[in-house]
Amino acid sequence: MSDLPFTLDQLRILKAIAAEGSFKRAADSLYVSQPAVSLQVQNLERQLDVPLFDRGGRRAQLTEAGHLLLSYGEKILTLCQETCRAIEDLQNLQGGTLIIGASQTTGTYLLPRMIGMFRQKYPDVAVQLHVHSTRRTSWSVANGQIDLAIIGGEISPELQDSLEIIPYAEDELALILPVFHPLAKTETIQKEDLYRLQFIALDSQSTIRKVIDQVLTRCGIETRRLKVEMELNSIEAIKNAVQSGLGAAFVSISAIEKELQMGILHRSKIDSVVVKRMLSVIINPNRYRSKAAEAFFKDILPQFSTSGSGIRQYLSGQLETSSHPVNPSSKANRLTLPEME
Repeated sequence: MSDLPFTLDQLRILKAIAAEGSFKRAADSLYVSQPAVSLQVQNLERQLDVPLFDRGGRRAQLTEAGHLLLSYGEKILTLCQETCRAIEDLQNLQGGTLIIGASQTTGTYLLPRMIGMFRQKYPDVAVQLHVHSTRRTSWSVANGQIDLAIIGGEISPELQDSLEIIPYAEDELALILPVFHPLAKTETIQKEDLYRLQFIALDSQSTIRKVIDQVLTRCGIETRRLKVEMELNSIEAIKNAVQSGLGAAFVSISAIEKELQMGILHRSKIDSVVVKRMLSVIINPNRYRSKAAEAFFKDILPQFSTSGSGIRQYLSGQLETSSHPVNPSSKANRLTLPEME
């Protein structure tokens, strides 16, 4: 086939319609008119000689052919972006973009400080931070949509052979109480005291809640015995509820540094129990890694790592990871991002 039956603009339009669910919203997101979008889709369907959308419903639904083209189109667009970023790298960090991923807690409380330090050193590099669940973030790294990520949850088994997973930093889960709670007067509480407290937690279906429950269980705390009286949808809401005297909670120590300094929350230590989880850095060794990503990896990540983490050993070549050494020219193991809510 000498001439391709589609253009990059048409692939961008197809992707936008699939993401937005309508031709009008896709047109708005691309800053073009709806008739222009409709015309491009009609041309694309005529060139391919297949319908790409079912036009019977209120929402634009892809046909089987549409799903197939979208799957390959996303890979093509990602490679185009990768190519542009590789060319930008020739300017030696005098421009370009760094895309970082993170799970909820690390993205909210840890990454902003790291990005601030990076921006001071490399002010000409634009930085994007994508905060999602560990599952969605790891798929984005696997597909080359994110340069690197710091996550706290477990990686899907289907991705473990395609990503390098590097132990990075210990994240302690602290028990917080209102400062006027009777147990706030004691330096250490017993594990049995936990089962008499009223707890505030994230929704039971949230990824962070499941991770916290798994960590508590590994530390010998019976989560089924904890009296969860209230479920909220954010760490900030939980901190405010504890501060107001509505109960106790387990949260990442990185999320309460300011409150502890101000003395508006009390952190209780549990006798003979330290609740910790390991944060990991994940990268895709089969994708091009930009100079901006290399600079963040070498200059910023080691400054926030904890003793026992693998980042320094990795940089010195002494750490074996779950995948293979970085090979920017290799494009194997391409993965398809599953549909997400």
